Amino acid sequence: MQKTTLLFSIFFLILSSCGVKTTQALISDGNYDGAIDRAVEALRTKKDSKGKQDYVYLLEEAFAKAKERDLRDLDLMIKEATPTNAERVYNTYLQLNNRQEKIRPLLPLPLLKQGKNASFTFDNYSNQIISSKIALTRYLYENALTLLKSNNKLDYRKAYDDLTYLENISPNYKNAKKLMEDALFKGTDFVDVYAKNQTNMVIPKMLQDDLLDFKTYGLNDKWTVYHSARQKNVTYDYSLIINFRQINISPEQMKEKEFIKERQIKDGMKTLLDSRGRPVKDSLGKEIKVDNYRMLRANVYEFRQFKSCQVTAVVDYVDVRTNQLLQSFPVTSEYFFENIYSTYKGDRNACDDNYISYFTKRAVPFPNNEQMVYDTGEDLKAKIKDIIVRNKFR
Repeated sequence: MQKTTLLFSIFFLILSSCGVKTTQALISDGNYDGAIDRAVEALRTKKDSKGKQDYVYLLEEAFAKAKERDLRDLDLMIKEATPTNAERVYNTYLQLNNRQEKIRPLLPLPLLKQGKNASFTFDNYSNQIISSKIALTRYLYENALTLLKSNNKLDYRKAYDDLTYLENISPNYKNAKKLMEDALFKGTDFVDVYAKNQTNMVIPKMLQDDLLDFKTYGLNDKWTVYHSARQKNVTYDYSLIINFRQINISPEQMKEKEFIKERQIKDGMKTLLDSRGRPVKDSLGKEIKVDNYRMLRANVYEFRQFKSCQVTAVVDYVDVRTNQLLQSFPVTSEYFFENIYSTYKGDRNACDDNYISYFTKRAVPFPNNEQMVYDTGEDLKAKIKDIIVRNKFR
């Protein structure tokens, strides 16, 4: 028991030492908040114990250095008086306040050797946080108004992000929500999706509807919307055209083959005989018994129904504004109909276990050509989705 306790103590000391060294390294690297997080986590339990003293000293040092650096940065940013610094100023004041609130629940933290508590100078940043938030809100709003006057979708998207941030820190500010809706609409790429049949066959309407139903693709994102039917009051940026180039359907095929299956199985016991046909006995005079095997045999008649379909298409990306072909992606999909069934003469158990199921099957009607083309559509849809995922419009 004493040995176990000793080993546990040694392990704890090694673990604690590693934690202290890591915290020291973070301070040396200038990652003061990382060091504070590690020290705070270590001091959540037994903060008054001697083994936690190193963390108290390190927390005190990291806090002082982090505060000094933030105040120095703030002084420089305020002197520059650049509107684009508004977000940094606001976030720095938040950081100063949040750092204090992270440490506050642990206080007081005693320094056992000095007989006093560690020193943490806390300040009230409420006024600075409020004033910097007002300045940031005003900057975000005015900057978004400027961006929305642009003719560039990327500027609209930047305006949307700024307004989203504004709404997060200052909800219901002026007409920010309405401006967000405008920025979202203006920044969106609208894609017109349709199919062209350049084959000499009829494309099933169900297949066309399914391929053009982009809701099932799960591809719409914040900045790209696909429409299979053009909508009023929408200016389309791109077209995605599925050009059916060729459809090949094989004839209905029925192939037959006959083969023999044999399998040896155990069938009870028999007396072991010598070369003269006499029973072989053991040392006690008893006849020796061995496994008796017999051969199973079956004549199998196998029938295979087969039909295939191949659809070749090209997916074109077109810039609607310039009517320029941006990219083309060939795609080929195949579908195979196959039905295998068998009959037999003899003992069906001569066949492998995984083959016996074919004896319960029968011939089925071949799917018509339209059904074959439609069934090919599942693979075609998956390949089109892969093309779009890999090749965004913008």
